[in-house]
Formats: sequence, structure tokens, C-alpha cells
Amino acid sequence: MKKVSFYFSICLVLAIGVLSCTKNDNILIPQNVEIQDFVWKGMNSWYNWQSSVENLADTKDSNQADYVSYLNGYTTPESLFESLLFDPGNTDRFSWFVEDYIEQNNAFQGITTSFGLRLKGVFLENNNDAILYVRYVAPNSAADNAGIKRGDIIRGIDGTTLNQNNFNSEVGKFSNESITLTFVSENAGVFITIEHKTITATELSENPVYFKTVFNDVNGKKVGYLVYNSFRSSYNDELNAAFSYFQSEGIDELILDLRLNGGGSVLTSAYLASMIYNNSGSDIFAELKFNSKHPNENGYYYFDNTLDVYDVKGDRTGEESINRLTTINQLYVITSSSTASASEMIINGLRPFIPVKLIGTTTYGKNVGSITLYDSPSSEYTNIGSANPDHLNAMQPIVFQIYNKSGQSDYTHGFNMDIEVVEDDFWNAILPFGDENEVVLKAALDDIRGLTGKSERISKYKSRKSINVTELENKFEKEMYIDATFFNQ
Repeated sequence: MKKVSFYFSICLVLAIGVLSCTKNDNILIPQNVEIQDFVWKGMNSWYNWQSSVENLADTKDSNQADYVSYLNGYTTPESLFESLLFDPGNTDRFSWFVEDYIEQNNAFQGITTSFGLRLKGVFLENNNDAILYVRYVAPNSAADNAGIKRGDIIRGIDGTTLNQNNFNSEVGKFSNESITLTFVSENAGVFITIEHKTITATELSENPVYFKTVFNDVNGKKVGYLVYNSFRSSYNDELNAAFSYFQSEGIDELILDLRLNGGGSVLTSAYLASMIYNNSGSDIFAELKFNSKHPNENGYYYFDNTLDVYDVKGDRTGEESINRLTTINQLYVITSSSTASASEMIINGLRPFIPVKLIGTTTYGKNVGSITLYDSPSSEYTNIGSANPDHLNAMQPIVFQIYNKSGQSDYTHGFNMDIEVVEDDFWNAILPFGDENEVVLKAALDDIRGLTGKSERISKYKSRKSINVTELENKFEKEMYIDATFFNQ
């Protein structure tokens, strides 16, 4: 086995031996299906479930005429890609076709065109009402500049009052450039309109290290609290700075709030684990396993003592010593159904070493990850620098499964809670992050105080159904990806 050491560079080639994807790599492909050819060959080489998909069999391109006819059967590269997925929507809920890889790489670093909102939809009991409540507002976003806050309640979109019948169509308007939202207050089931606000999406570079603080006397302990919203490698130094702050404060406990964190860079997840576990040394944090065509890429992520620093373009700019906590013996993690992939990797990877207590609701359940495949056959489809300049299509297929030191990877249905608190049940009383009475944070603090089970956390305004609403349906929200080069030891 080899150590996996990564640094982000979208212009570098993965250091791997080029494998032959087909028996006829030099056959002439008509121009109208060149991208389809890239899709098939890239998936044939890398896809995690390649051996389980009949049309990805190595013999599929043995006969040139039959292969070209097969490719011609798909009018778009995306339709071919979707036909090659294994048990789509179930086993593979994650792979996607990329229309514009420049946009995708920007999104991986937190650069998007966005209103700056994270929302949750709630269908209310005993009537047809539906509302959205604001879970998060990105600093300096259009929503922030309009004065929208976490906990605000949205009752209408573009003049239409939300109900359970029109909910999906109305929420679809978040893909528009501008939107008008109707905000209300609620009292005993009665909604009172407060105001209407129109916001326009703007380009946003979002720091995932959203909020940090220390509670100084929680049953005689100092408790650090961090809201961390995405594993973005261009903010490794900001994450490390947060742990410098916790070090200087001498915290006894850490509450890591990942309820909005859908994942991101695998390497950054390993860095965060290295900041948390005080005896990490050079032990194994995670193991990656690829398909049978890439056994040489199987390898480990180790706890580390240093991290790489990148700018917002993903270019490496330096190195820092990791600020490791030495005063905590367990970890509290706040989770939700939005907690996925690299966030779940933190939970799974640390459990062999320290107790990890989960508070909130069941996580998403993603134990697999991806790489970006470009139309660059000379680099085994991994090098953006040699990609076909005639188009910006790429693929983000699942190519590996991840395990912890104990070989555990069975969380496809998510991690269950030690203390269950359903934030949605408190949709009309959502408090800011860091408020000691915010319902999920309070549950963690109460456990540290030894009050678990004694405090009342039952809402009289229970929801009948709640729905995650990801603004603009961002495909990058629940991703765990490798963003750099493999190096042999």
C-alpha cells in the first residue's frame, strides 16, 4: 500500500500508469460522437461499479462499427452517461455529468452565483400550508445585504403563497436570476406578513469556516464550538486558524457543527481530523479502494502534522503546521440529513480513536467519492491541462469507496444519533448559530452539563413533513472528491 498525499492543482496529471480502456484505442471516432466516446472510455476505466454495468464491459468496443453505432444511439453525451450508471437514484445517487468544468471547479472552491441562502421546507400539520425557514445566510451575499437572517420564515415566492400543491414549482423559481420573497411572523398558527424582499443572485466566494466561539463555563468546562459548512481546500488556513483560537483558549470539549456540511475535499477532511485527535501521529485516518482496473491507486490518508495552503484558484501557496488540540478526549458532532460524504468521513475516521457523540438527525449516508474526468485520454482522463479545447464537458463519477482504520464503511443509510433533536420541529423559533438556547446546540451543551434527558426539547408546532431545499439545486453540495495527485511513498 502507499500513502496518499494530495495537493490541489487542477492543471496537474494524476501520477498513475495509463491503462488501456479498450482494445481499440486508435479506432477512428466520428466527430459527432467524440464526446460520447470520452464518456464511455472514462467510465469504463474509472467507474466504481464498472464490472456491474453490462454496457461498460471491455468487449463493448471490440467491433468498431458496432461501437460507433452504439454511441450514435445517444443524442447527447449526458444521456449516454446516465445510461451507464449502476442502479441510479439508489446505489449510485451521486455521479453526475458536468456541463462546464470551470464552473464546477469554482464551485468546489466556494465560488458560485448565488442568493446566499440555505433553506428548509416544512409542510405543516392538518392543513395545506407550507413554509420555508432560513437555515443559513452567507456573509456579504445578496440575502445578507437585504437583511435576511437565519430563522426568518418565508411564506410566498414572487407573490404566490406557498402550499403543499404548488411547493415544488414555486421553489423552482430559486433558479431564476432574481426572486421576491414574502416574509411572515407566526403566532399560534396565524401568519402575519412582515415585508417583501427582492434579491438578485451575485457571484459569491464563501468561507466555510462560518462561526467559532468558546463557552467558558459549561459545568466547569471550556467548550469550543465551530460551524463548518464545507471541506474547501482553499480555506485550509482559515480552518487551521480556528483551531489556533481553540488552542489559545484551552478548551476541554469541542462541538463541531456539520449540519449544513455536505462534504468536499477528502484531503481537507483528513486535515480536520488531524486538528482534533491529539495522539494522531502518523496513524491511518482513512483508506480508499478503487475498482479492479486501478488497484495501484488504492491507498491511505494519514493523520498529518502539516497542511497545504491554497488560494481561491486552487493554487498551492504554502504550508502550515497543523494546530492540534491536546485537551479533548471525545468529539461532539451536530448533524442533519445535509451532513454527508467528507463530513461523514470525519465521524467514521475518528471513531476508532476517540468517542464521537452525534446530536441532531440522521446523516445523509455517502461512503463513496469521485474524481473529475476530463476529455484527456493521454492522461487517463484526469488532466484538465490536456483536455479537449473544443468543449467544457466533464464527468464526476464515483470511483472509490472509503473505509476507516478498522475497515468500516457501512453507513449508506447514514449515522444514527446518540441524541436526536429535529431542528425542523422548531421552524418558528430558529435561533442564530452560537446562541446557547439554539435547540440543537443546547442539547450538546446540556449533555456536557449532565442534563441529557432532563431538558424539554419538544415543540408544540411539529411539522408533518420537512424537505431539504438546496438553492439552485447545487450538485456540489454532497460531494467527496479527490482534488489532486497521488504520490507513492
